Amino acid sequence: MTATGPDGAGGTAEAARKTHASASARSGSGRPSLASRIAARTGGGALRVVLVLAGLFWLIPAIGLLLSSLRSPADINASGWWEVFAQPAQLTAENYTRLLQNDTITHSLLATVLITVPATVLVVVIGSLAGYAFAWMDFPGRDWWFLAVVALLVVPVQVALVPVSRLFGEIGIFETTAGVVIFHVAFGLPFAIFLLRNFFAEIPRELLEAARLDGAGEIRLFTRVVLPLGAPAIASLGIFQFLWVWNDMLVALIFADSESPPITVALQQQVRQFGNNIDVLAPGAFVSMVIPLVVFFAFQRQFVSGVMAGAVK
Repeated sequence: MTATGPDGAGGTAEAARKTHASASARSGSGRPSLASRIAARTGGGALRVVLVLAGLFWLIPAIGLLLSSLRSPADINASGWWEVFAQPAQLTAENYTRLLQNDTITHSLLATVLITVPATVLVVVIGSLAGYAFAWMDFPGRDWWFLAVVALLVVPVQVALVPVSRLFGEIGIFETTAGVVIFHVAFGLPFAIFLLRNFFAEIPRELLEAARLDGAGEIRLFTRVVLPLGAPAIASLGIFQFLWVWNDMLVALIFADSESPPITVALQQQVRQFGNNIDVLAPGAFVSMVIPLVVFFAFQRQFVSGVMAGAVK
């Protein structure tokens, strides 16, 4: 027999009620709310489906342009590009054959490469050197010079078109490839220096000091330590600069040589001279669009690494 105090029975009942209440509370709090269930569903397969559909929707203009470039001018004028799915026999490569035979378009593609590649390389090289100097080298007025670079970010391109045109005309580089490259480099450097300086400044100081103790000079420190660590940001900058220069039309329309204009200007001239020259415009526009896409996807991993740099410590 077990002795029970005067409050034994009541205490046992009270304890039982508290246990039941706590169990009910736990079961109630353990039940996921509607918002949490929706969040859990969107974090799984449903979100992937939405993203895939959004990606396909974004690709519709590119797909339409590709299919239009593979149709004859008569078929393009007769119906929309979606008719290809019902009549696959409409697809032909004759438009691309005509495109390769069009000297204006082929020369414009070469001119675009001759402008884009030097403008991208110079911005990356000069921006990397200047970014390292602003981040880790001490020189008089360093902070004030960096503030001046940041201030240049807000200067619109349109403000400089007239004075730079006069300047280029006086020194003899107006309507030349060198003039277009210099203009793109000048307006690309402020963003490049700002981006790379902030990225290089995140490199641990201890790492650089250890390299200096090992006898590394500034050049070796820059090439052996800073550049490998800053490769993601440099790749992101290169992609941005390449896309900006390749797709530019305003600067090319004003400063480029009218005899060998870039692809954007050449396509615009085709529209102006031949209103229905769709058999050249469609494949030319697709080629001018697919080259930046190839560059982007080729460096996609470095681009994502550069964008996410500093997000996770």
